[in-house]
Amino acid sequence: MTETDTRNQNVSKQQNGDAATELSTVEDVFDDTYREKEGPKPPTRFVWRNIILMLLLHTGALYGLMLIPSASVLTLVWTAVCFIVSALGVTAGAHRLWSHRTYKASFPLRVFLALANSMAFQNDIYEWARDHRVHHKYSETDADPHNAVRGFFFSHIGWLLVRKHPDVLEKGRKLELSDLRADPVVMFQRRHYKLAVLLLCFLMPMLVPWYLWGESLTVGYFVPGLMRYALVLNATWLVNSAAHMWGSRPYDQTINPRENRFVAFSAVGEGFHNYHHTFPFDYATSEFGNQLNLTTAFIDLMCSLGLASDRKKVSQETIRARRQRTGDASNKSG
Repeated sequence: MTETDTRNQNVSKQQNGDAATELSTVEDVFDDTYREKEGPKPPTRFVWRNIILMLLLHTGALYGLMLIPSASVLTLVWTAVCFIVSALGVTAGAHRLWSHRTYKASFPLRVFLALANSMAFQNDIYEWARDHRVHHKYSETDADPHNAVRGFFFSHIGWLLVRKHPDVLEKGRKLELSDLRADPVVMFQRRHYKLAVLLLCFLMPMLVPWYLWGESLTVGYFVPGLMRYALVLNATWLVNSAAHMWGSRPYDQTINPRENRFVAFSAVGEGFHNYHHTFPFDYATSEFGNQLNLTTAFIDLMCSLGLASDRKKVSQETIRARRQRTGDASNKSG
């Protein structure tokens, strides 16, 4: 066994007490040695471009809601398809594959997930995974990009409307991200991200219903385009906000992340958040398999088709031991 293998296995033991479970990366493990700097907090600096764009997006999304009665059934089905595909680009792609490396994906699957991630338009995979690893490593501190201690609004959307705390930038620069840089799919998407977003997040959702079944461009732009995009954004943001504030903590009551079934439903499986922060290397982010977890079902399907492999899972013995040791005795999820 190499020195790296030994280090990873020791981190796994520290995280859940199971020597048989081995982390593929140590960059998503909470660092309890970090201490926030004393003294006054840095001044809040608004990013007015983001504020204006978010106001325009959500105004357009509300208009899209008003247009739903005039949309055809095929357009509504297409909107749902675009929602699921773009959500999977975040959950199965940027999150479970590239941030935590909880399973391995073939080249064709990685290409699909990168395209789906571009449709979601939530920063490119490299930046998304870097910020998410910082979030896990320094959760609920000044170094957490969407620190929930600062309130619901900040952790939901406010963190995107202001400049990052200096500690977020500092810790992000120090992360080991060679695995992301070594993936040609990740780096190709990063180089061509703006074009990919224009084509996949805005033009394709609008043009497909217009070209194939004669939907109006207005409905195509505002319903499967802006409304769907805003819904996916807010579903993802609920993981950062609601799932850090409301719900049970059956695995570790010493941390803020909660089990929230509404978030699990809206974010296609990402609401089992107390479990996920306790066992970030588990591909299912839940002990309940496919229950309210479309992303886990998708990964399982990809494995059955030979497009994915090496799913990492925590043993039931380890889960029970962790519940007894640090859980809130709720004995339920959500």
